Amino acid sequence: MGVFAGYASRQGYALVDKRLFLPEVWFTEAYAARQARCQVPAEVTFRTKPQLAAAMLHHIVPEGLLPFKYVVADCLYGNSPDFLDAVDAWVGVTTLGAIPSETRCWLQRPRTEDRTYIYKGKERAKRVVVAPHSAPCAVAAVAASLPASSWYQRTVSEGTKGPIAYAFARQRVTLCKEGLPERPGWLVIKRTLGVEPTYSYYISNAPASTPLRTLVWLSGVRWAVEQCFEEGKTELGMAQYEVRKYTGWHHHMLLSMLAQVFLWPLKGRLGEKSTSADGVAAPPVIPSCVAPTCVYD
Repeated sequence: MGVFAGYASRQGYALVDKRLFLPEVWFTEAYAARQARCQVPAEVTFRTKPQLAAAMLHHIVPEGLLPFKYVVADCLYGNSPDFLDAVDAWVGVTTLGAIPSETRCWLQRPRTEDRTYIYKGKERAKRVVVAPHSAPCAVAAVAASLPASSWYQRTVSEGTKGPIAYAFARQRVTLCKEGLPERPGWLVIKRTLGVEPTYSYYISNAPASTPLRTLVWLSGVRWAVEQCFEEGKTELGMAQYEVRKYTGWHHHMLLSMLAQVFLWPLKGRLGEKSTSADGVAAPPVIPSCVAPTCVYD
């Protein structure tokens, strides 16, 4: 299974980096012979998918070849401190990561203090939330409590059957990690229109002054990486491989990625009209928000 970084801008979108995820069991003694047969490099160690994504980010940024202003990621990465910490390490980069509905947060950051206690005859210290304070609540509960005046309907794209619109709301929150306040940010909530709406939740480190239209636009940018996979698998043979070695997988993926990078300018020179769901590589719904973006999946 691969972890990929995509790049999206007015000029197009493409996958620009990849890592092969190997389950932790592959790094046990029982798999030593299989590792040797598959020629897995000795320096490769177990890393979670968010850690692989963070490694790609640390590789892309110092090169300076792909300047970007935003990072967008799905729920696996938006819910990972490893990945979010990697993004926060680069000042000026705004992230929008999907999060599960059960993610807990505070509307007002609670006060904390360090307290000492004795355990097995030794004095220890731990940070605790100071009373009185409210218990953290799930982001789904925050969405349910918002008044109607907090929701704004926005059109995000033009579909084959007409405009595609969602309702959006946002709320400043502080995320909860192991019972303690962690990172502050915008909780962005998107819901479908209709009698039985479905909800999507995102957390962003965007400044408090960030306009809603920027967060609305970012919530749809993952369309670009989804298109990368769709086109890669249906048109470029991305999924049509039978490899048995570590390098073989990387070679096949690299060729598929290069083919897509080559075809984008060719498509532009031939004058074929390109469309998107979020203003990437097409006349954007919100022109002022369009900026190069790294997208992780």
